[in-house]
Amino acid sequence: MIYPIYVYGTSVLRKKAIEIDKNYPGLAQLIEDMYETMRFSEGVGLAAPQIGLGIRLFVVDATGSGKDEEGIETDEDLSDFKKAFINPKISKLWGETWTFNEGCLSIPDLREDVDRPELLRIQYYDESFKFHDEQFDGVRARIIQHEYDHLEGVMFVDKINPLRKRLISGRLKAISLGKVDTHYKIRIAGK
Repeated sequence: MIYPIYVYGTSVLRKKAIEIDKNYPGLAQLIEDMYETMRFSEGVGLAAPQIGLGIRLFVVDATGSGKDEEGIETDEDLSDFKKAFINPKISKLWGETWTFNEGCLSIPDLREDVDRPELLRIQYYDESFKFHDEQFDGVRARIIQHEYDHLEGVMFVDKINPLRKRLISGRLKAISLGKVDTHYKIRIAGK
C-alpha cells in the first residue's frame, strides 16, 4: 500500500513520536508499506510521522544506487544500506560538522544546505525486534539524522540559517497549502 506523504504544516510532523512494542498491530505490513511508499516517492528514507503515524519508526533504503537522499550523487557505497529503525535513540553525535544540500519528501521541491556531524551512534530495534547498537558515518549518518529528526518533531528547515528560512517562508507556506507539484499523493493540514 502506498501512503500519501504528510507535508510541511501538518501537526503530526511537529510532535515527538511515541515508542511502540513488538505487538504493534500490523507492524510487518506497515514496514513493507513504508518501503513501498518511499520507493514510489523516490526517497531513500521515510519516517512514520511522514505518513501520519506518530510512532518511533523509520526506514531507509539507499540500495541499488550510488545516490544519497533525494538522488544526489555520492562516492559512498550504499548498496547494503536498507534498514528499519524501531524506537531508535541516538546516543552520540560527533566528528566534523559538514554541510550538505538536503531535501525531504514532506517538503517537496525544496532543498537547502544543512550542517550535521559526520558520525553517530544509535540504538534501535529492527523489524524482527532484534536490538542493535551501531555506529554510522558519512551519508548513512546524515540520512539517519534526517529521519530521526522527524521522530523528534524536527524538520530540516529548522536547521538552516534563520535568514534563509525567512527567505523561503513563502515557498513553505505554499507547500503547507498543497500548492506544489509532486508525482506522489500528499496530505496537507486540515484535509
